[in-house]
Amino acid sequence: MRVTIATALACLAFSAQPVLAQASPPPVAAVIDAPSSALTLGRAVADWQLRRMDGQFEYVQTHRPGTRDPRGWIQGAFYVGLAAFAERTNDPTYVQALRAHGVAEGWGLGKRPLHADDHVVAQTWIWLNARDHDPAQIAAVKTRFDAILADPPRADLAFVDGTEEQPCQARWCWSDALFMAPPTWTGLSAVTGDPRYAAYGDKEFWATTDYLLDKEHGLYFRDSRFFDRRDDQGRKIFWSRGNGWVYAGVVNILKTLPADHPDRPRYVALFKRMSAKLVSLQKPDGYWSVSLLAPEHSPPETSGTGFFVYGLAWGVNQGLLKDPRYVRSARLGWSALAKAVQPDGKVGWVQQVGYAPDHVEADDTQLYGSGAFLLAASEVSRF
Repeated sequence: MRVTIATALACLAFSAQPVLAQASPPPVAAVIDAPSSALTLGRAVADWQLRRMDGQFEYVQTHRPGTRDPRGWIQGAFYVGLAAFAERTNDPTYVQALRAHGVAEGWGLGKRPLHADDHVVAQTWIWLNARDHDPAQIAAVKTRFDAILADPPRADLAFVDGTEEQPCQARWCWSDALFMAPPTWTGLSAVTGDPRYAAYGDKEFWATTDYLLDKEHGLYFRDSRFFDRRDDQGRKIFWSRGNGWVYAGVVNILKTLPADHPDRPRYVALFKRMSAKLVSLQKPDGYWSVSLLAPEHSPPETSGTGFFVYGLAWGVNQGLLKDPRYVRSARLGWSALAKAVQPDGKVGWVQQVGYAPDHVEADDTQLYGSGAFLLAASEVSRF
């Protein structure tokens, strides 16, 4: 039986309209049927977003110039989610939307040769190349990455306060970068058979992890500026979306890393450690707080939650997360995400562009929020 978006929304513990009117919804009272709602709501979200890729983005509250960049990280993160959902549904409409975007951009990358944010869009080109086997789709990323291999950056990983263009961003010195870049490098090795790309991505990933991963909590600082920062109760600040970028990035690395790669067990161990910690921090309403150690008075936030649900559901589906608490957490998180989808398919409660926990409103949306939702839907629908 076909499940409509109206039916899926009607199955929620409370309707969408009261959610939009409240600063924070009450705890989730029931968990919806995850697999059927995931495909239904995923299509609604994908269709809503694709209808609004006209370059105006008037519905975005902040950072519109960056949102308009068709090769930048904001659109790139959406297309990564759309590719995962297209693979799950095998819907030719979504595959063609991805292909049309690549053709329109000449399969190019962003302007900054070394910046991770300008590499993420190539994950979509690589995904299409695995289907189409068209060398043109990966020619630009090969040229870019070959140049990096020939002269790898050696920047220090520390952020410099008061500097807009960070010298350290020649490498992956902030948590977001671990979603943007490493899966692109491992993915390029997967489609070319050239192990040099995965080897570089592996080396740089662990350099960043050794630098930013907090040994006490097993969570990532967003960048070095947060090593000594504390909130008003003296707690360390671990940004939800910053950790979501890493967690989803690890999943996307594992999807393309060879089964016999010597560091694969290390990624799996990191994934399991983060999973256990994240489940312990989930709030009763199914969301994760914008600041992971500070759940009080925190509004819903769907970009971090979307990435966490994606990772948990993937881990369950792959047999890596066997304890029933992971299934429960993923289902509860999915129910929370579903409540943030407005009747027309718009994903709300998305923290705007930033680098730290911040205010969120019910009507806030962004393309990376839609991308995170589609990643989650692609895996929850397999339950």
